[in-house]
Amino acid sequence: MDQLSLDHLAWLERQHDRSPKTIASRRRVLNSLPNAGNATREDVEAWWEARARLSTGTRAVDLSHLRGFYLWMRLYDHRLDDPSIRIRAPRVKNRIPKKATQSDVKILLDSDLAPDLRRAFLLGCYAGMRVAEAAALDWGDVDSDACTITVREGKGGKSRVVDVSPLLIDWLGVGQGNVVSGAADAYGPGQLQRRLNRAIRAAGLKITTHALRHRWGMVAYQSTGDLLAVAEMMGHSSINTTKIYAQASSDVKKKIAAAVMR
Repeated sequence: MDQLSLDHLAWLERQHDRSPKTIASRRRVLNSLPNAGNATREDVEAWWEARARLSTGTRAVDLSHLRGFYLWMRLYDHRLDDPSIRIRAPRVKNRIPKKATQSDVKILLDSDLAPDLRRAFLLGCYAGMRVAEAAALDWGDVDSDACTITVREGKGGKSRVVDVSPLLIDWLGVGQGNVVSGAADAYGPGQLQRRLNRAIRAAGLKITTHALRHRWGMVAYQSTGDLLAVAEMMGHSSINTTKIYAQASSDVKKKIAAAVMR
């Protein structure tokens, strides 16, 4: 990796506004393009062609990272041009995510989940939390009086407050330290996700942990129609991410289907 790329990564870390995962992705992309700081248009276009085998989503993310690097270079006078300017970003289809059904939820509620996995399941299904957020949740951030959960350092390093049902508070119970593990030490996000996914499969279901969060998003939007509130509670950085749940709502579509037949 060239010195300009190293300087850029060091600058990103000093800003404290990017998650370690985002910085790791930026590092991966810069590693994939030798001498990225001084690369020519031909170099960058050859790099892009070599990535044709990758998925559309991966290529779109990688191009965004590279353009972020060249934007930084122009802002700080390291170079005047953007060698990626001729590359057209691929269009990523906005897919409707698979969600857990009410039947799936009932099966999991009735299954013999271990107490720690049950708490992780409840936080995803009834608070819309990501696995990483659930894994890091401390009992001090669960306010049983206000019926809120404070998610600290969520995706992108952002924090938020999620209103939850008193019933969820009762189901979670009371404890100290980490909510999911029930101890001082927290599970790693990957470890918790693998364990919960195995438990879901053992219950005979063909969904993943993220399907629990998608269920929350769809139910939240369909019951309120308020994209801004749903985006805020889910911790989305852009409301465009939340719009997928609006597309998944069927009530209005059914009314349209009935109306056009009159």
